[in-house]
Amino acid sequence: MKISTLQVLAAAWMSVLSGVVAAQNGLPFQWPHGARAAVSLAYDDALDSQLDIAIPALDRAGLKGSFYLQLSNPAVDKRMAAWRAAARNGHELGNHSLFHQCSRRAPGHEWVEPQRDLDTTSVAQMQDQVLLGNTMLYAIDGKRERTYTLPCGDTLAAGADYLKAVAPAFVAIKVGGEAVTPSMATLNPSAVGVYAPEGLSGQQLIAIVQQAAAKGTMVNFTFHGVGGDYLTTSAAAHEELVQYVAANRQRYWTDTFLNIMTYVKTQRGDH
Repeated sequence: MKISTLQVLAAAWMSVLSGVVAAQNGLPFQWPHGARAAVSLAYDDALDSQLDIAIPALDRAGLKGSFYLQLSNPAVDKRMAAWRAAARNGHELGNHSLFHQCSRRAPGHEWVEPQRDLDTTSVAQMQDQVLLGNTMLYAIDGKRERTYTLPCGDTLAAGADYLKAVAPAFVAIKVGGEAVTPSMATLNPSAVGVYAPEGLSGQQLIAIVQQAAAKGTMVNFTFHGVGGDYLTTSAAAHEELVQYVAANRQRYWTDTFLNIMTYVKTQRGDH
């Protein structure tokens, strides 16, 4: 029996509607292939250890990660071919701004250079540089849809929230917060919580993933150094986590943050 285009479209809409109804009724969120949770493995700042250690680990396991490039980092220029190869292989290149502006007055932020102080950068200036970041990323990977991770999780540019100014340019945005999403029904795609682990063991990372499965939601890790650089997670701990989620594909849907959030918004019927 031939299946018409109309039947295919009708089936797709029924899937979307079922997800909307489930969310409205407080039922468990429906992940692809019956998975219990989604796992986003992301990496900030465009660090050498990500190219040298994290990406090979993901590739060996057949998993895709999200890499948020600080576009002024010399490692972007010096290793452009490697970033392009990662994108061709299905890894996401995300926007992490041009200059990694953060609040200099925040505790422990003495390292923020005066010219990159978010406290003295206007909303309009941040909007300009973040949107230019999308153009530069398009020149690297040829893609238009993009997600964004706020540097340091700081939202205030010269005292005003700049998220609203940049949100229309992104499928989703990550801010500071918890690793495990409390509820898929109430999740704001422009303010998704994310956790940046440092120094945790593989078992500690896996325990966080298991919490997401218990809730039926998603977990968002943003690593920095992997086996090197700074804010480091050891290569062994990272490998243990990667191998765990790869060995439990039926339970955990591990994909790029862009793919996960595109699916979430479709399932919920977001406009």
